[in-house]
Amino acid sequence: MGINLNPFTWWNGATVGTWFGLRGKTRVGEDSLGNVYYEGGADTAGRPRRWVIYRGANDASRVPPEWFSWLHHHVDDVPDRALPAPRRWEKPAVPNMTGTALAYRPPGALEKGGVRAPATGDYEAWSPEA
Repeated sequence: MGINLNPFTWWNGATVGTWFGLRGKTRVGEDSLGNVYYEGGADTAGRPRRWVIYRGANDASRVPPEWFSWLHHHVDDVPDRALPAPRRWEKPAVPNMTGTALAYRPPGALEKGGVRAPATGDYEAWSPEA
């Protein structure tokens, strides 16, 4: 794709119009996935306007939970300063894998061979004559 397609396609990252719109806005941080966050101006409620510029495909599930809370004004300051350190047992956020090779496939799915566990004795099939 590269630089030739980027000015015209919104799904490959920010377009030229987006970059012009971000002039004068403040870059406030970057997450572990490489997404960059900006703030500036005010929305209709008078709160600061906030943006995310995705690294790679534009997919809202690629925004980690801590930055989601910042984008939606659940916290006032950037997550590094506003939120406590992550707990030892917390797993990192994972984007939505639907439609990729890493998507969840339950046992019996055609992509996993189509063989499922047999029904147990407590199952009785319906028949129209019964």
